[in-house]
Amino acid sequence: MTWNTTGLDELPVYEKLTKLARNPFDLKAPGALSPDRIANYKASAAGFDLLFSTQRVDDAVLNGLQQLADQSGAVDQFLAMKRGDVMNRIEGYESENRQVLHTSCRDIFSDSPYNADATQQAKQQLDKLKVFLSQLDKGEITNTRGETFTDYVNIGIGGSDLGPRALFLALAAYAPENRRVHFISNVDPDDAAAVLQNLDLSRTLVGVVSKSGSTLETLTNEEMARAAYSRAGLDPGKHFVAITGQGSPMDNPQKYLHSFHMYDYIGGRYSATSMVGAVMLGFALGYDALVEILRGANEMDRVSEEKDIKKNPALLLALLGIWNHNFLGHETVAVLPYSQALLRFPAHLQQCDMESNGKSVTRNGEKVCCSTGPIVWGEPGTNGQHAFYQLLHQGTALVPAEFIGFRQSQHKIDLDIKSTTSQQKLVANLLALALALATGQKNENPTRFFAGNRPSSILLADKLDPHTMGGLLALYEAKIVMQGFIWNINSFDQEGVQLGKVLANRLLDHMRILRHGEAKDRDRHPESWAMLEAAGILQEDQPL
Repeated sequence: MTWNTTGLDELPVYEKLTKLARNPFDLKAPGALSPDRIANYKASAAGFDLLFSTQRVDDAVLNGLQQLADQSGAVDQFLAMKRGDVMNRIEGYESENRQVLHTSCRDIFSDSPYNADATQQAKQQLDKLKVFLSQLDKGEITNTRGETFTDYVNIGIGGSDLGPRALFLALAAYAPENRRVHFISNVDPDDAAAVLQNLDLSRTLVGVVSKSGSTLETLTNEEMARAAYSRAGLDPGKHFVAITGQGSPMDNPQKYLHSFHMYDYIGGRYSATSMVGAVMLGFALGYDALVEILRGANEMDRVSEEKDIKKNPALLLALLGIWNHNFLGHETVAVLPYSQALLRFPAHLQQCDMESNGKSVTRNGEKVCCSTGPIVWGEPGTNGQHAFYQLLHQGTALVPAEFIGFRQSQHKIDLDIKSTTSQQKLVANLLALALALATGQKNENPTRFFAGNRPSSILLADKLDPHTMGGLLALYEAKIVMQGFIWNINSFDQEGVQLGKVLANRLLDHMRILRHGEAKDRDRHPESWAMLEAAGILQEDQPL
């Protein structure tokens, strides 16, 4: 590595920020939220405005955060990632040792891509997809009766489901009426059954997403779907599409109508703009809308190279998160989109953030000395205001919030009620909540007293459309990886996920042994046998 791998607590500015955190800016003080502060504490780029006057920061803290960004080399590392440096590694220990090039999927629109090889591979796959989508639109690819396909089932889990699903739901308003998308992710058989039983399978494509071609949950759900097609007298090979690694067991033209490739330098949770999400989004929204998602993401990727934190919303949001988490001691962050279309976006960010930065070992293979990734959660407003916002206002746990909102609605179907539209009411609630959390309320009645000084940021754009959604996705991806760089952790592996898979397979082996009447070796992994029996799974008189 050529960049700084110093821990957060070893950076020169750490002590300065620690001292400033002892007396953070008082949002409740008279005149604290002045018009000048609200106007000036704003970072604008790529169609987004980040309003952060309701964070507990002042100019001294912002100067310190700028130094933190500079001393950690966060942007330099972001650029190294885009060039193709091997970022997914732990020094001195066995690790995946990979490049991290999800930005190359949208760098195809740049005159000078950072990694020409990866960008060329992305372009080749996108060109293949363009032809495939055109053949579907023109009726050149049909079912055996010559009918066009109207539905698409996406089978995947983790990054092969959460990001793509969040993007589709966010942009479903732009889908034509003759294109519908469904998702199967959970290995719970009821998930697959509930989706498949209500479809006309003869007019449905199934996209199976697995980089390795061996993800157990995905392969299990694929077989559930294939069985449903066979029962309906349909040939799965004429309906199933593979999105997988080149040369994987799924890269098989005998089993799939078509194959699209993903590459090992794109991590699952950062893969929504690769073929992982592109095939489904292209079917659902059309090729042109897909291109706009990629263009929006590329625009934000470019903005995220800016070293001035006031010109880089992703970097500033990352630094404000570190200020709240590491210096003010807040363990969680709530992502609160004031858009029903972003229903599943917080779920995607849970994976992207917590799987990336839920680490306790540095890139040097040493135990971290500072807290790393926060707990991320959230739901859309205004529904949340009538649920968990009570805790945000008056609970003993202080939760910083990141509000996301849009000045215009997607459908343009609205009414004036009491002289304001629903969209105006939505935005008014968003802004009001940030002010309420910051300023609180004095009251002699203790149940109506609000302590205030609860920090939040507001991310605003004009409208949630494909271009804006691409930018929003890329903004949060950049925020997450730059926080990881500052913490000096590897944001690109997920060993905790691997451990769970190993233990699940061990339990499945025990179940197979019992089912086939083989001798049970209880001396091997006795805790696994005991857990199954305690759960009532291995009763001797009720074999599986």
